[in-house]
Amino acid sequence: MEPSLPLLKALVPKVPLIGKTALYHTLGLSESSQQWDLRTALVINVIRSFVTDSPQPLSKVQKLSLRDPGIKGRIWVSKVTLQQPGEDDVRQAVFEAIDSLREPGDAPGGYQEPQLTAVEAEWTAYRADAAPESPLPDISEEEKYNALMAEVSSDITVLYFHGGAYYLLDPASHRPTTKELAKLTKGRCLSVRYRLAPQNPFPSALLDALVSYLNLLYPPSGSLHAPVDPAHIVFSGDSAGGNLCLALLQAILALRRRGRSILWNGQPRDVPIPAGLALCSPWADVTHSSPSCEANASYDYLPAPSRDVQYPPCAIWPADPPRRHLYAEQCMLAHPLVSPLVARSWEGSCPMYIGTGTELLTDEDKALAVQVARQGVPVVFEEYEAMPHCFAMILKSLPASSRYLDRWAGFIRDVVEDPGRVKTKGVVVKPKTLEEEAVEVTGLVPWTFEEVRERVREKAAQTTSQAGPERLTKL
Repeated sequence: MEPSLPLLKALVPKVPLIGKTALYHTLGLSESSQQWDLRTALVINVIRSFVTDSPQPLSKVQKLSLRDPGIKGRIWVSKVTLQQPGEDDVRQAVFEAIDSLREPGDAPGGYQEPQLTAVEAEWTAYRADAAPESPLPDISEEEKYNALMAEVSSDITVLYFHGGAYYLLDPASHRPTTKELAKLTKGRCLSVRYRLAPQNPFPSALLDALVSYLNLLYPPSGSLHAPVDPAHIVFSGDSAGGNLCLALLQAILALRRRGRSILWNGQPRDVPIPAGLALCSPWADVTHSSPSCEANASYDYLPAPSRDVQYPPCAIWPADPPRRHLYAEQCMLAHPLVSPLVARSWEGSCPMYIGTGTELLTDEDKALAVQVARQGVPVVFEEYEAMPHCFAMILKSLPASSRYLDRWAGFIRDVVEDPGRVKTKGVVVKPKTLEEEAVEVTGLVPWTFEEVRERVREKAAQTTSQAGPERLTKL
């Protein structure tokens, strides 16, 4: 497919950068020239330049990221609205989970209480017999759902939360990923359009995530889907979506410790643990406190915290009343439901897959894996050397990307179909050769949990960040 005219216009100012990148790569003068091919170097450097050069107002960036590219090809999509319950109890349960996970001495409050609303989402499955340019048939959403389910041959349901630093992107932007996961698992994905910051800060997205999960488990009358067994559900997401998976699991664990059920459409309902979490470069620390946030900048397209992007003022940012961080109030940045890296207990958790690269988030992903594994939770950890943030979603032609998607989907299949196979395991995958080196998961980082936690709290106290790790990425 030929590049679009707007894309060509956007790339014209990047011609000097493209030439410089090609020259440095060919001469072996760049730090990554031994690990990347030229195509990867060009893609990453161009994306990085769009992220850091002349930022547009936040409202414009957000609007651009929400454009729906349309639906065609080998994919089924059925758009649904997940109804809010008749009671307010799910909302109160989220507030209780927040309070129960505070550190002793932390002040109460610190967030706006969001309203309970219906949540839009998309069912996605692979459409095997379609041509690459085939549009969806002109039928009702219910008929699309029935056609979608006719191609699903597994019990697997992936509850997917998209990345975008909590203020960008949409299920529409992540259809290539949810389609691929559905294809590889032979299951289906429910991709959630949770509310975005800065208009809807923490805990709006968390409330939407819990409403989505309860809709899967206990669908109200008129829903397209039947009740789903929690043993068939896997939470999955990339970057901020990975954060939301972790926060949702932490909230559920907190409610279960309290024996808390939720009144849901007239009945008290248990909130069970899902089969697993499958996370792509999860953003576990919104404060960017880990050393890799600076040390790995040359391998990533995300800007290091020292290169903070300042957006021109617009209708949605700065917020009213003002706050320092897009997603949450400063006093909440080190809370376990905002930065799950500081969660003290994962006891009772389901198994996790954590895949990462040589990126800004590498250290926090490693520290998360260590904390979870040391508490006896099965963790499959994979680090892809020299690969940037969510590389498999933007560098699709790389053999490493195909391998990553196979492993991501393979974990999802295992935790649903044969959970006994899931054992704690760590590997580092070499670039180009894809050779694996086994690593001990509990020894991935040299810091204790208390050292990690204190670093996050110190950074939270001093942060002036206006945005999350994905600022302008994947547009």
